[in-house]
Amino acid sequence: MSMPTLPVIDLDVFLTQPEQSDAVLWECKKAADALISHGALLLHDSRVSEDDNSTFLDLLEEYFAQPESALKQDERPELGYQVGVTLENTEKPKCAVDEPCLDVIARLDPAERPLDITAHNPDPKCRFFWRMGETPPYETAFPGLNAANVVPQAKELRERWSPVMEKWGHAMKTAVEDLGEMAAIGLGLPRQTFKDAGKYGPHLLAPTASDLVKYSEKDTILAGFHTDLNFLTIHGRSRYPGLHIWARNTGKRIPVKFPATGRYLLVQAGKQLEHLSGGLIKAGYHEVVVNEATLQVVEKRKTEFPSRPLIRISSTFFWHLSSDYDLAPNPSLAARARALRADTVNLGKIDPVEDYVYEPMKVGQQVQNELRHIALLA
Repeated sequence: MSMPTLPVIDLDVFLTQPEQSDAVLWECKKAADALISHGALLLHDSRVSEDDNSTFLDLLEEYFAQPESALKQDERPELGYQVGVTLENTEKPKCAVDEPCLDVIARLDPAERPLDITAHNPDPKCRFFWRMGETPPYETAFPGLNAANVVPQAKELRERWSPVMEKWGHAMKTAVEDLGEMAAIGLGLPRQTFKDAGKYGPHLLAPTASDLVKYSEKDTILAGFHTDLNFLTIHGRSRYPGLHIWARNTGKRIPVKFPATGRYLLVQAGKQLEHLSGGLIKAGYHEVVVNEATLQVVEKRKTEFPSRPLIRISSTFFWHLSSDYDLAPNPSLAARARALRADTVNLGKIDPVEDYVYEPMKVGQQVQNELRHIALLA
């Protein structure tokens, strides 16, 4: 049986051809349909530089190879860890105790389920948040979600830090905003709908780090089964496999594989997009684990790059709606969501049939609610 794969969307078509051309409209529909059916897609963008991604991964490997005492200086728990570093065994996978999420796992075929997180401790991963949002020109009701960035203290890192983070972060931010425009067109909305709603979002370049010397046992959970709380998440190529995602329309576990060559990014839907679409697009479930492929790459890098730290860095960017934006289902998308739920033929095993109520609230409130679930905010 063939391995399920993700739809591939060509951003170059959107960027180089007239907006009303058949080719652009078709690619935009493909993007929207991919988010509805899979909650994820691979995005081809010729502007993406693998060299910039590699420079970014090098910098983050060196940062997380520092002693814990140096890393702790960059923690900001009073801000819900929304800037600076989050050390390992801090963030809890929401699905370990969340009933709707456990129900999703129960509906999956046993062979397609994630590694067991019901007794799972906090994730043994670290993270760094580097905010790339435009400062709101008004007084936000959520200053903690729009705090100033933290720059590492070590001189050999400090001098390179901001230029490298900004360059790679800008590349991913631009790509995901363009994809947001494509998705809006494909959903029958004005092109700027999502981009305008996220103009002052606290977007985060958000690499995670997993120590593959310390956590080298097969089937170790590095990031337990979960969804992302933001609007769209975009990833560059990681040096180590281990990311699995679940497609809404199949209920199958998909090991994420980037094409061997070419300029690709992975995009996943988050909870803000689910909320705004009234459930037409569901936030994508995923996990990061140590699997056989991870261990093969570990051995290869030991031989080819013996002086490099054995740390798995995820090249991740969280794109958010503005904290003060009124988050509520779009009426036309919510109507489509209800029709989709009624058509059980199109519902995968991880998509409950019952209606879910998306209560109107500020985006900042939604973020704070989610942060409490994963133990990052008291």
